[in-house]
Amino acid sequence: QVQLVESGGGLVQAGGSLRLACAASGRTTGSYTMGWFSQAPGKEREFVAAISWSGCSTYYSDSVKGRFTISRDNAKNTVYLQMNSLKPEDTAVYYCAARSSSYYHATAGKYDYWGQGTQVTVSS
Repeated sequence: QVQLVESGGGLVQAGGSLRLACAASGRTTGSYTMGWFSQAPGKEREFVAAISWSGCSTYYSDSVKGRFTISRDNAKNTVYLQMNSLKPEDTAVYYCAARSSSYYHATAGKYDYWGQGTQVTVSS
């Protein structure tokens, strides 16, 4: 089992920045692909970004490409999501997820472990 705990969410004005962190514990050995997803009220959970175990490969949704950066520090078992140029439409609960595979996937159902989520609110 892998436990994931997100932090760093909050309220920010449009154009501002936030840095989310996801700390993993438990059975953290292994080649986990890590991802971030967002879920706005009344909407399905959507893919935001993913990063390979080595950190060499990153993937982004079109809506965040160029604004968000995913990174990981395996020594600290932590994944980050740097969110810049935030927009009101980025408002959502952001979830960290781990996939027990070295292959990236943008579908939430393909991830095995999830955090509890952290709220990001962007005011206009």
